[in-house]
Amino acid sequence: MELNLEQIKKIIPHREPFLLIDKVLELEPGKRVLAVKKLSNEEPWFRGHFPSYAVQPGVLTIEMLAQAGAVCVLSMEQNAGKIALFGGIEKARFKRPILPGDEVFLAVETERFKGPIGFANAKALVGEQVAVVARLMLALKS
Repeated sequence: MELNLEQIKKIIPHREPFLLIDKVLELEPGKRVLAVKKLSNEEPWFRGHFPSYAVQPGVLTIEMLAQAGAVCVLSMEQNAGKIALFGGIEKARFKRPILPGDEVFLAVETERFKGPIGFANAKALVGEQVAVVARLMLALKS
C-alpha cells in the first residue's frame, strides 16, 4: 500500500518543518513499512551541519526512521489517534554519510509489541548502500 503526504498526516501528528518522510512506498500495517525522504540542498540543517561539508545529522535520520515506524504501527485500526514516542534507541550504527540530494529509503520492521511498548528494526539506505541501522523502542500513548 502506498501513502502520499496527506495520507501520512492522517496517521502521524508530525507537521512541517518536522515531518521528515515524503511518501510511503510499501506498508503492511503493524508489520513493516518502506518510506522515502528526498533531501534537498534547502533542508535547514545543511546550512549549519556543516557549512564546509553538508551532511545529514545522524539523529535526524533516526527520527526519520522513527516516523516511518510510527506510520507502520499507527496505521493499525486499534492504534488510530495514538502517538508513538521513543522508548529507546539501541545498536545505532552510522555506516555512510547522507548528503544533500540523496534519496533516503527508510525500512522498518516491527519485532514485537507487548502492551504499549514495541521494538522495531530500522534501516536507512541511499540507493543500495546501508547508511544507518538501529533497533528502536516505541511507546504508544493514547
